Amino acid sequence: MAWDVFGFLLVLLVGVLLAGIFLLLRQVASLSAQLQEVSFRKASQSVRYGQLTEQWIPFSKEFPFDSADFKFLGQPVDGIAFTEDKIVFCEFKANESGLSATQKRIRDQVKDKKVEWMEFRAK
Repeated sequence: MAWDVFGFLLVLLVGVLLAGIFLLLRQVASLSAQLQEVSFRKASQSVRYGQLTEQWIPFSKEFPFDSADFKFLGQPVDGIAFTEDKIVFCEFKANESGLSATQKRIRDQVKDKKVEWMEFRAK
């Protein structure tokens, strides 16, 4: 009879431990999903902040060109400044963001003077 009580308590203890492990695993999965959601929101907020910042930089005191001479493009570069003596491709970055592969290619083409003028007339 003592073995029956011991066996019952052992089975009960194993059941409680398994239930506890199951509940902990559910909690970990829930926290992981919440962490992913927060990470997604943060990344999305950073993108929106960057896009908003890009719109206002040409009007800031630090911007080296007259805002009236700047034309916003958005993609693949933020814009172009047209001055009396040169044309400048501008890309604005906030925080830790870097140039995309396309932006690096454009930067390199400009540096290598692979820029042309084309006049197209529609008939």
